[in-house]
Amino acid sequence: MSAKPTILFLCVHNAGRSQIAAALATMISGGRVEVRSGGSEPADAVHPNVRAVMAELGIDLAAERPKLITDDAVRESDAVITMGCGDACPVYPGKRYEDWQIDDPAGATLAETRRIRGLLRLRVERLLCDLGVMAR
Repeated sequence: MSAKPTILFLCVHNAGRSQIAAALATMISGGRVEVRSGGSEPADAVHPNVRAVMAELGIDLAAERPKLITDDAVRESDAVITMGCGDACPVYPGKRYEDWQIDDPAGATLAETRRIRGLLRLRVERLLCDLGVMAR
């Protein structure tokens, strides 16, 4: 693993879970990790409820756009976190892979999206500890 680990968060549309996780990892790590996100079938925009609950934390996702995952992004990452990609996410030997079973916030209420954000925050914090970026 490089001195500054790279984490790639993937979900199908890159409009919900992966956007939340990437923003949280950036915020919590204070720049001690390189963070990327992508999707196997990117949506046109980040879900409005996701933008709203992240704004509650002072994180503005207005400029974020869902992106297509690339083989290069996976190859260049130290940890690859998937959330609902199934077989659409590429797998390369020697990478740390985790599949997080977390509900998709598409169509969820703000309360449900806050719950998803909370679950993702716990997982991101644990991942950052495991990568040696944060103390337990």
